[in-house]
Amino acid sequence: MGREAACRARLDGKRARGKALLETSELVFRGDFRVVVPLREIAAVEADASDLTVTWGALDAKKKQTLVLELGQHARSWAERIRNPPSRLDKLGVKATSTVALIGGKRAFAGADLRAFVDELNERGATILKGAPTGHETDLVVFLPVEERASLAQIAQQAGALRSGGALWTLRLKGAGAAVGEGDVRSAARAAGLADVKVAAFSKARTADKFVVPVAARGARRG
Repeated sequence: MGREAACRARLDGKRARGKALLETSELVFRGDFRVVVPLREIAAVEADASDLTVTWGALDAKKKQTLVLELGQHARSWAERIRNPPSRLDKLGVKATSTVALIGGKRAFAGADLRAFVDELNERGATILKGAPTGHETDLVVFLPVEERASLAQIAQQAGALRSGGALWTLRLKGAGAAVGEGDVRSAARAAGLADVKVAAFSKARTADKFVVPVAARGARRG
């Protein structure tokens, strides 16, 4: 999830009141005018006690645009987020102290984007289990690629290993032709007693869906 705030905006002499959203890859304003600023195209970002100012566009100065968002006390924190965006592992809640289970092993994580993900895990220093989780691991994060409907059965199998603080991320392919959709993974997870709490961009090819043990059921999972 990104950040959002009701605010006033200024762009090319126009002023409007509306809503600003800071997403993973873009800054958006929706009001009397609408603008989408890809974060990768931002050339400069500044903030003072009230305003966030971003400049983006082509290298040609005449084609650059400047958007000012009157965010008040949030201006500086939004600027910092734009300058230092969270990494993929940050968004997925993986810390150096995390224990990670990669369901399906090397065969399931053979895709280029998944191999790159495993490299990131190793660089962070997370503990990667060699086998399936047992339910006794602390700070457990489980990743399950779901490219075929048969993979959905693994959700129920892994749900039993989650403690109150653990998380299961399904990694499904994007696109209308994908064999498994968002509704499929949510239905399977809910049937396994899990709650869906977050959707995140994983790669150009995949979307990650996060599931956890519901708060009401966590007492029975401790210990």
